[in-house]
Amino acid sequence: MPKLLDSFTLSLLATVTLASLLPCSGEAAHAFNLIANLAIALLFFLHGAKLSREAVLAGIGHWRLHLTVLACTFALFPALGLLLKPALSPLVTPELYLGVLYLCMLPSTVQSSIAFTAMAQGNVPAAICSATASNLLGIVLTPLLVGWLVIRHDGAGQGLSSAFDIVYQLLLPFIAGQIARRWIGRWVDRRKALLKYVDQGSILLVVYTAFSAAVISGLWRQTPPQALLGLLAVNGALLGLLLALTTLLGRRLGFNREDRITILFCGSKKSLASGVPMAKVIFAGHPVGAIVLPLMLFHQIQLMACALLAQRFRRRHAAGGQEKSPAA
Repeated sequence: MPKLLDSFTLSLLATVTLASLLPCSGEAAHAFNLIANLAIALLFFLHGAKLSREAVLAGIGHWRLHLTVLACTFALFPALGLLLKPALSPLVTPELYLGVLYLCMLPSTVQSSIAFTAMAQGNVPAAICSATASNLLGIVLTPLLVGWLVIRHDGAGQGLSSAFDIVYQLLLPFIAGQIARRWIGRWVDRRKALLKYVDQGSILLVVYTAFSAAVISGLWRQTPPQALLGLLAVNGALLGLLLALTTLLGRRLGFNREDRITILFCGSKKSLASGVPMAKVIFAGHPVGAIVLPLMLFHQIQLMACALLAQRFRRRHAAGGQEKSPAA
């Protein structure tokens, strides 16, 4: 059974609690924001440095699978967020619904998508390629989707200035990391376990600054308990729909078992590691705390649900192998 609360989730909860009780403001907030911006640039630099060209090339020929995953991530998910607005809006506040819509436009996770695919005996090389492509394209597609579907209609964010912020705070560090991989790639590969704390520390720092600003603006006063319960229901419903639709899509398109598993885990998940830093850039001047709260809850729900599904697939695979072994 998966852990209900891992150490990073507990750290997130502690950070939100700290920001709620001791939010930073004034000069301290300015300093924290500056450090957070530098941490975001370092985070995406390391993402670029960690991205192996071999990982991108592995399984790249399986274009039908990759297009299916990308369509689920950047088309099906946002479409559901928009089409279900009449049903979702009464359950949450307008700010939380904006966060739900934002999470629908994010790329897939990398590490957990690959890990769950491997656990379930799916197509791991294809998962590596799909999850990597999703994150790489997400740096461009997520801001474009937000600008088209959110900013243009709801006025959130800062339009063109957000696009420039994405370029120099996220895309340029990522490209610099890819270029630097030639010299630091081996060093980065040997220290992936240590650099994980850089990733997590950057996210926690952004969460603290975002929630501090949101708390000072009255986040918890404007978010009744029933809205939080509604948010849990909304996140659970969205994940359940995507799990069902990706499963159905994989079967209808004629993919084999291993590929269907890859589509399920890569096409139904959303990246907290990319989503939190991007929200700070895209929604500059907006209460980011309320926007990332749905993503933080969705992150934990998807980990628990996908861990259970992966274990179930693995048991079925093992049982099938045992049934066939006597005949062999």
